Amino acid sequence: VQEAASGREPGSGEEEGSRQPCREEICQILGEIQAPLSPLLLRLCHWLLPKLLTRLFLSVQLHRGQLEMVLRAARTPEVPLVFLCSQQSAVDGPLLSFVLLSQGIGLPRVALGARASPGLRSLLQRLGGIFLPSGMAQPWGDRDEGLPGAVLDAYVQEVLRSRQPLVLFLEELPGSLRLADPARRWLLRLLRALRDGAVPDVLLVPVGIAYDVAP
Repeated sequence: VQEAASGREPGSGEEEGSRQPCREEICQILGEIQAPLSPLLLRLCHWLLPKLLTRLFLSVQLHRGQLEMVLRAARTPEVPLVFLCSQQSAVDGPLLSFVLLSQGIGLPRVALGARASPGLRSLLQRLGGIFLPSGMAQPWGDRDEGLPGAVLDAYVQEVLRSRQPLVLFLEELPGSLRLADPARRWLLRLLRALRDGAVPDVLLVPVGIAYDVAP
């Protein structure tokens, strides 16, 4: 982050007064990515979600044998879990968070794109959602992500170091086999964390969610 900040304005890191605006910008970017979790909202959501699911579906089924494998993997010391999922509906994120938390794996950080209303964004952040900062809304062809990309890299590395489960949705472009820009940006964070040695390894868990009728 310091390199990205000093690279934009050479010599700007020499004086305290010139560093202050940069700190404020970094805090603003971090606030766009995440917010403190709300225990009250989490309890309310995980009380309401089963009631919602029973109204939407006849049942929710988990593969018990595969879940046992994930529980064993979660006990691997110093290695975080990263769940890769192809998104089928807007219910996927809350459903997967509920399953992981109820099974004792922990509340995951669910990576989302940048497109959400301010109110919905704030709500999802307090339930564990993390977003791409607004400064990364440019097309993928522009590879210079600047300070927002550096802050996002540092944040994802801290999530992995703390062994919080991370959920990445591998969204594809309509009518194409290519990943959408948000999914590619999140995967790039994961690859950089491994390349830079932020964590020795990660356990990738492919997740399949299927609905008889998508909600």
